[in-house]
Amino acid sequence: MTGKGLEEAQDQAQAAGFYDLYSHDALGRGRMQALDGNWKVWGQTLVAGEHPTDAIRIDFAAVKLEEDCPGTDQGASQPEPGTTMPDVTGKSVKIARLFLDPSTSLTATDASPEGRKVLMESNWQVCTQEPTAGTKLDGQPVALTAVKYGEDC
Repeated sequence: MTGKGLEEAQDQAQAAGFYDLYSHDALGRGRMQALDGNWKVWGQTLVAGEHPTDAIRIDFAAVKLEEDCPGTDQGASQPEPGTTMPDVTGKSVKIARLFLDPSTSLTATDASPEGRKVLMESNWQVCTQEPTAGTKLDGQPVALTAVKYGEDC
């Protein structure tokens, strides 16, 4: 299904008898594919060929129509919260949040002088973080600065 629109790929998979379908952001930003027609398939977990349709999950790695496909799938696995602060610079604020225990207090502020609100976290790229990577996490709050993707930190 590589290169097809996500909606078309899902329709074709269902027509072939596959119903356990999943998709993720191949750029690793954690964006939801709510409007399938706005996404195209970069890759998939099931290689082309004949397969039994029962109990097989197909995971489509997708990018927005206007985006280039990455060299490797950046979103194939979800981060697991740990006990030390990971390096989240360059990642989306949404993915940075997934690296942290859900009880961690996190603030994300605009690194530009515009002072915008960081609302859609998957559209914002982390510039700086406090505490620094490798610091033991022991309940302290985490502060990030970020800019919208396509802007410079």
